[in-house]
Order: sequence, then C-alpha cells, then structure tokens
Amino acid sequence: MTRTVRPMILVLLAVAAVGAVAALAVSTSAPTSAPAMTLPPPATTGHMSLEEALATRRSVRHFQSTPLTPKQIGQLCWAAQGVTEPKRGLRTAPSAMAKYPLELYVVTAEGARHYVPAAHALEPCQGSDLRATLGRQRTVAEAPAVFVFTAVPSRMGGRFPQRTQRWIDLEVGHAAQNLLLQAVALGLGAVPVGGYEEAAVAQALQLPEGQQVCYLVPVGTPAGSGP
Repeated sequence: MTRTVRPMILVLLAVAAVGAVAALAVSTSAPTSAPAMTLPPPATTGHMSLEEALATRRSVRHFQSTPLTPKQIGQLCWAAQGVTEPKRGLRTAPSAMAKYPLELYVVTAEGARHYVPAAHALEPCQGSDLRATLGRQRTVAEAPAVFVFTAVPSRMGGRFPQRTQRWIDLEVGHAAQNLLLQAVALGLGAVPVGGYEEAAVAQALQLPEGQQVCYLVPVGTPAGSGP
C-alpha cells in the first residue's frame, strides 16, 4: 500500500505545482490591476476663441518632456469624445446615427489607459510605456502623450454596410480636429499621424478582435516654448 500511496502523492504534488505556475503566469500576464482614474471636470469656457485656435493651429512634432497633467488629459479626452448631453449620450463630435463606434486610448510613460466617456474617466489597459512600439516616428515615441483613436465597425449595424468605413473615417476626422484645436487652446502642440503599423499598435494595446486602429495624435508642450 505504501508503494501505491507514495507515487500518488508525488503526482498530486506535481499537479499542484503546475497549477500554481499556471496561475502565476495568468496573473503576471494581466495588463494591470490599477483602479480607474476619474478625470477633473472639463471646462466649457476658455481664454481662446475658436477663431484664434483655428488661426494658430500648426502641426507640432517636437515636444518638451514635461508630462501632461490629469486636467490637460481630461480636457483633451473630453474635446475628442466627451459627453455633452448625458440624457442621450451625445458627444462633442458628431456620429452617423449616433452610433459612436470610436474608442480613445491615452498612452504615456506610465502606461496606456482607455477613456470612458460616460464616466469621464480613464481605465487602465497596460502598465508599461508603449510609446516607442506605436510607430517608427520619433514624434510618437517622444511625445508626453499619444492619443490613439480606434473604431468598432460592428457598432454601425448592418443597415448600410457599404457606408460603414466612410462614416468611421469621417467621424475620426471630426474627433481628431476637436482634439487638435483643444490642444492649441491649452497652449499645447499636437500632430495627427497616419503612418503607423496597425497590427503593431493593436498588439501593443491588446485591442480586442473587431477593433481597428484609425489615428494617432501625439500631444505635448511645444519644444522651445515657455520656461
């Protein structure tokens, strides 16, 4: 009996060890367990007119290393995808049939976070600096923050499938322009980037299947400005 029990105990110990290793692998591969960050309330009035922002906007590719503040990030997120009519969930940028297929991510030295418009909050996605993996351009790797627009085409429904991609492209243009003008009003610089490898960005952010990358917008304080 002793000869039978001992091998069984060894087998059970081996199974337990494998299970522990597997559990550790799962826990360490999880993106991050950090809590969601509620952003400061967005401002709806400012010191710069729309006309001045339009006249001032330029593509800025060189930035200071100063990180953006939570208030700046929150204001930029709101400008791009913020909710302006909570009852119907309407946002700052127009959307065909109010389907809102866009998603917005913010990538900084601290990691990547996903913007939740209804809560005006950022939920964690990845806990490491992914900026250098988002593209080959130095602008993307060195910007204090990179705003990544993605889309979920299935949200548009199947009524007009031939128009889905067109509507998404138009909507991301609306949202990105909002962000660019808001950056100017905050004294920041930004540049829209379309030269990226979609698969690399999707892998870095661990995007779910069915979500496509649309646009990258690096943002920061322009180099040479301020103290």
